[in-house]
Amino acid sequence: MTPQIPIEQFEIAATGLDHPECVAVDRGGGLWAGGEAGQVYRIESNGNVNEVAKLGSFNGGIAFSPDDELFVCNPTLGIVNVKRSGEHMVFATHAGEHRLLTPNFGVFDRAGNYYVTDSGQWKKQNGFILRFDAGGRGEVVAGPFGYANGLALSADGRRLFMAETNTNRVYRFDVAGDGSLGEAQVLTEGVGRMVDGLALDAAGHLYACCYASDEIWRIDGGGEKTLLAWDPNAILLGAPTNMAFAGDEMSDLYVANLGRYTITRVRLGQRGQPLANQREG
Repeated sequence: MTPQIPIEQFEIAATGLDHPECVAVDRGGGLWAGGEAGQVYRIESNGNVNEVAKLGSFNGGIAFSPDDELFVCNPTLGIVNVKRSGEHMVFATHAGEHRLLTPNFGVFDRAGNYYVTDSGQWKKQNGFILRFDAGGRGEVVAGPFGYANGLALSADGRRLFMAETNTNRVYRFDVAGDGSLGEAQVLTEGVGRMVDGLALDAAGHLYACCYASDEIWRIDGGGEKTLLAWDPNAILLGAPTNMAFAGDEMSDLYVANLGRYTITRVRLGQRGQPLANQREG
């Protein structure tokens, strides 16, 4: 299958990071990323990389709350709130009676509810989705799954999407008014090899990074898949893991490359869906 976007259209937006798994965008449009040894990076518009904090261990997904506070999934510490000064504190090690094993990725809704995957252990079928309310109370809201990974939440907050890495599936959940989740529905299967991070554009298309096949797929509302990009040399897409929309009109797609030292960018020309910390319009 020929990718929609040739890999030559990608470019390096920032380099010198320590195998970044994640990338996120603050309210002002600034890029943030995490590193393999627990680094939290702020990336300037000219591509300069500043280390804001170092948590130790490995940083998984990062996300900004509606108040533009940064939350980091760190399997050793749990979920960590990191201030722009570098000061940080552990937000959660448990969700109710459930102890976090491998907190991996989180996404906020506009009410401040924080959905997080706990991937569990590979091939142990002990992955879950957790939800923390605005007051910090956590509970398990779905599972068990295989290796629960990336999440994306629809613009109206009524649908949550989750990547299950060990099966290369993407699931869809209806979100009730109280924040609880309906039954898991398979949206699509066979999404590359080791599907990881998810993101949504403003038209409702889902984007999925594939760690082991160096690909990005675009998925429509009916689950139909289109190969967006593939790097046969694993340089500009080198074990891609997470994505974020930023730039003019939020139409540039930034990709974290866990197999490299870079954040790369492609000018997608399609506006990304604003997240909980970003203003609509």
